[in-house]
Amino acid sequence: MTNPNRLDATTRAGRIDRTRTLRFTFDGVELSGHPGDTLASALLAEGRIAVAPSIRRSRPRGIVAADCTEPNALVQLHGACQEPMLPATRIELHDGLVAESLSGVGRLGDEADTAVYDKKYVHTDVLIVGAGPAGIAAALSAGRSGARVVLVDERRELGGTLLDGGELIDGRPATDWIGRAVRELVEMTEVRVLTRSTAVGCYEDNYVLIAECRTDHLAEAVPHHPRQRLWHVRAQQVVLATGAHERPMVFADNDRPGIMLASAVRSYVNRHAVLPGRQAVVLTTSDSAYTTALELIAAGARVPAVVDTRANPPAHLTEQIREAGGRVYPGSAVVATGGEDRVSSVRVAGIDAEGSPTGPVHDFPCDLLAVCGGWNPAVHLFSQAGGALRWDPIAAGFVPEKSSGALPKVIGSARGTYDLAGCLSQGLAAGAEAATASGFRVAAPPVPPVAGDRPCTQPRPLWLVPAESGTPDEWHDHFVDLQRDATVADIRSALGTGMRSVEHVKRYTTISTGQDQGKTSGINAIGVIAEALAAGSPGEVGTTTYRPPYTPVPFALMVGRDRGHLYDPVRTTPMHSWHVAAGAEFENVGQWKRARHYPRPGEDMDAAVQRECIAARTGVAMQDVSTLGRIEVVGPDAPEFLDRVYTSGFAKLPVGKARYGMMCTADGMVLDDGVSMRLAEDRYLMSTTTGGAAGVLDWLEEWLQTEWPHLVVYCTSVTEQWAAVAVVGPDSRTVVGRLAPDLDVSAEAFGFMEFRETTLHNGIPARISRISFSGELAFEVNVPAWSGLAAWEAIAEAGADLGITPYGTEAMHVLRAEKGFVIVGQDTDGTVTPLDLGMDRVVSRRKDFIGKRSFARPDTARTDRKQLVGLLPVDPEKLLPEGAHLVAPDAPRQPPVPMLGHVTSSYRSPALGRTFALALITEGTHRLGEVLHAPVGGTDIPVEVTTPIFYDEEGVRRDGR
Repeated sequence: MTNPNRLDATTRAGRIDRTRTLRFTFDGVELSGHPGDTLASALLAEGRIAVAPSIRRSRPRGIVAADCTEPNALVQLHGACQEPMLPATRIELHDGLVAESLSGVGRLGDEADTAVYDKKYVHTDVLIVGAGPAGIAAALSAGRSGARVVLVDERRELGGTLLDGGELIDGRPATDWIGRAVRELVEMTEVRVLTRSTAVGCYEDNYVLIAECRTDHLAEAVPHHPRQRLWHVRAQQVVLATGAHERPMVFADNDRPGIMLASAVRSYVNRHAVLPGRQAVVLTTSDSAYTTALELIAAGARVPAVVDTRANPPAHLTEQIREAGGRVYPGSAVVATGGEDRVSSVRVAGIDAEGSPTGPVHDFPCDLLAVCGGWNPAVHLFSQAGGALRWDPIAAGFVPEKSSGALPKVIGSARGTYDLAGCLSQGLAAGAEAATASGFRVAAPPVPPVAGDRPCTQPRPLWLVPAESGTPDEWHDHFVDLQRDATVADIRSALGTGMRSVEHVKRYTTISTGQDQGKTSGINAIGVIAEALAAGSPGEVGTTTYRPPYTPVPFALMVGRDRGHLYDPVRTTPMHSWHVAAGAEFENVGQWKRARHYPRPGEDMDAAVQRECIAARTGVAMQDVSTLGRIEVVGPDAPEFLDRVYTSGFAKLPVGKARYGMMCTADGMVLDDGVSMRLAEDRYLMSTTTGGAAGVLDWLEEWLQTEWPHLVVYCTSVTEQWAAVAVVGPDSRTVVGRLAPDLDVSAEAFGFMEFRETTLHNGIPARISRISFSGELAFEVNVPAWSGLAAWEAIAEAGADLGITPYGTEAMHVLRAEKGFVIVGQDTDGTVTPLDLGMDRVVSRRKDFIGKRSFARPDTARTDRKQLVGLLPVDPEKLLPEGAHLVAPDAPRQPPVPMLGHVTSSYRSPALGRTFALALITEGTHRLGEVLHAPVGGTDIPVEVTTPIFYDEEGVRRDGR
């Protein structure tokens, strides 16, 4: 017989499709269910109460909950998605599903996850999380205003607990009200409803992350359709209608299979037409479990006992139980359970005012114990957003403190309101309030009348039921966290070590550190701690920190499409195809592919670099410099802004000219450098290093937004909009003259650090500047990116008869180092000032700039700081390794060895006919002429300290002389 625990359709139809049967496999056994089932409900229908043994003590465990709070029924999915540690209560059944039970430890699949995950960024006026009665009411109220509304719920259907019961709204079944509400919401053009979507993170300024499952419930993935999507939502107003979680109770052997939350039992009976047990006992601290008892009886189960911790439960409830054939035991609790693979009996005793057993004990045979230890408002998202909590003794739970306008609005049972009328009233009011605050004024509609909703009386929470014997050893069987196998004994052990903070106890015992993040254990643990410390109430102990994500999400979802070849996107210049065809070897600079060198047949890198350097020094060479960062700085205050961020002055730079600039951090250390052109009175084009472009833009925006918001300046990255070619060497003027026949490139007409707008001979508009990073006569040709390849090819053609040679970054490094030009990030390390680099000339004495005041600090004013110098190995063939340490000749060779500095750049120069290097050395400028040693590979390489300029110290070659 299949589905022995499935109720007949005439008894309970449920919200399942009985016309279709789904086959699935669990722990190697083929079972069946129906559309609308979860894996958990299908297992219960098949009589599979127990799931997997516990993680540490291997005790049998069963399904406890019907939602994301499930601590035991964790499974591993197989097939296309091999995802571990998923609660069976959240897995929608589909045909062919294959799952395996877990004892709290999952494993990654052997095969790569080929599913698609993506992200979406949206803005909305009102975001409502939770689509129970309060959330639906809020969405209706806000949506009718015309505001943009997003309603989010983690289940496949809207309605929350209204799907479980027989309440009436406006004279009709609550499910009818839900159906009408859904139709109305769907017809609202500005309302978006997301089902199977969980708000997993709530951050400041109403920024919420939502994990949407799009195809997990399907037997086969839809081609090119994402499995899951991560929504990044920025809302003007956030309303949290996240409901409440029922909590279990702590008593001896409270972990046996068949012990379930009362609300879960009700959900399985009504939504899935599953009867988890036929002989049930109900244990409760409040009113809500009475409904479960009555519905169990109506479904055909026997309920011989409803055990209520309250001495005087509401008379109308006890009367209803009596009329249904049951009996209420007031002022009592379950003190023990019996059974092997599942619960088979419970022992019930009266309890005194402190909750200790007293009086006679009753034994009840049963195969199901439905427990309601009270309700915990789901305040996780509110707390993540920075909201404070307080203990409410009436609701017996932590509820949100009154929040300011900057925090989300919490409504319904998430704030301790458990009656239907109250939830609807708060929802309608909150939706109208949120829409109005977003600029869509609307009045809250009237609250519809409700029936069948029982008023709630005050609960009596019972944090711990002592065993009958009262011996200390029994605390080892009083489980607080089922997932972590943590007991009252573990808590008492933590307290015995002197721990008092709930955060410390959490880490000592591991309570609340499992996959469920303590949704069924956290508050109970706080209650147990409060009683042990005689703290008065859980409010005196406080809660642990609620951290995102609210429920676990796959790393693949957080990554989205940014994995594999998209994890670190490769950026290429418009001329990349030419470089590839020319046989270039590439290096990664930031995310860019830059040609490192262009080896010819039979050449290694050293030979290719030497040839490229010779061409740049003696003839003409060309380099793709499109990767340099470019930022347009625009606005009436742009001159003042650049004066503040650069160490040198830019406010008085004439239009049509360019200037080298260096940026410092607030502590005076070099951040980045580059050349900026003044395009107009209010417009500059700033260049940065290739790898520093993004950081510089972020730096500029930080100062504009946080320190100088009064400055009218706009910074825009335009790196991708330009392609640029450096034409370098004594013959570069000839090549550029051929390339731009309308441009006078003579030394008299076109000075250094000037630029001109022109048109190339093939019709491409261009901006050409006289800039040199090699010390040679050089021009930089800038064209729109889409014309980059055409411009490159035109330059190659214009210099073909002159032997124009493409050169890469390695040759560029040699050329610039020969002139003592530093590369930020290679010759600097975050501890170097412009003065350490000998660049006093670019540091203004007349104006203020970021970092200037730090130059007066004792540390940066020290005379023994490391300074940039040149190095010439005594043996001109010895090439120093970059990073090599430098020591005095008489320094000891056993640790600790006093290090004077290190090599930052080291090359072989064809122009010098030898090797050379740059270094940062203590008191470097005072050591010129000294010989230091570089210990390398067990031997010392002697080097002479020189100035960092090795070539054309007079600087005449930049003008072609």
